Amino acid sequence: MTETENLPTIVVVDDSATSISLYQFSVEPLPVQFIGFKSPAEAMPYLKEQSPALLFLDIIMPGMDGLSFLRHLRTLPHQKETPVIMVTSKDYAQDRYIAKQLGALDFVIKPLRFKEIRDLVCKYTDIQPIEEPAK
Repeated sequence: MTETENLPTIVVVDDSATSISLYQFSVEPLPVQFIGFKSPAEAMPYLKEQSPALLFLDIIMPGMDGLSFLRHLRTLPHQKETPVIMVTSKDYAQDRYIAKQLGALDFVIKPLRFKEIRDLVCKYTDIQPIEEPAK
C-alpha cells in the first residue's frame, strides 16, 4: 500500500481547466489526493469504482449539467452518501433546492478563493486546517 492510498481523495468535476487548476493549487498544502475531471462523462468511470472523500461539482457544464450528474451518481449504491459541494456562477434558488434534495452538503458561488476551497475541504473531511503564516 502506498502512502497516497491512505489520503482522502478530493475530486472536482468542472468544464473549466482554470477552475480545476485553482482547486489543485488550493489543496496542494493539504494531505489529500486530488483528481480533476473536465466533464461528467470523464468522471463517471472513476466514480463508478471509487468514492471520494469530497466531490466538488460544477452545475453549469456542456452536455450533462452538475445536478443531472449528481442525480445519476446517487443511483450508484456506493455514491448515495458521497459528500458533494455544488459550485456555480449563477445562484438560482431552484438549483439550491434540487441540490439539497440530492443530498449536497453545500452550495458555493464562483469565483472561489484558495482559502475558501481549503476551508471547505477541512470542514467536510477530517483534515486539520493549515495555519496561515502571520503577515
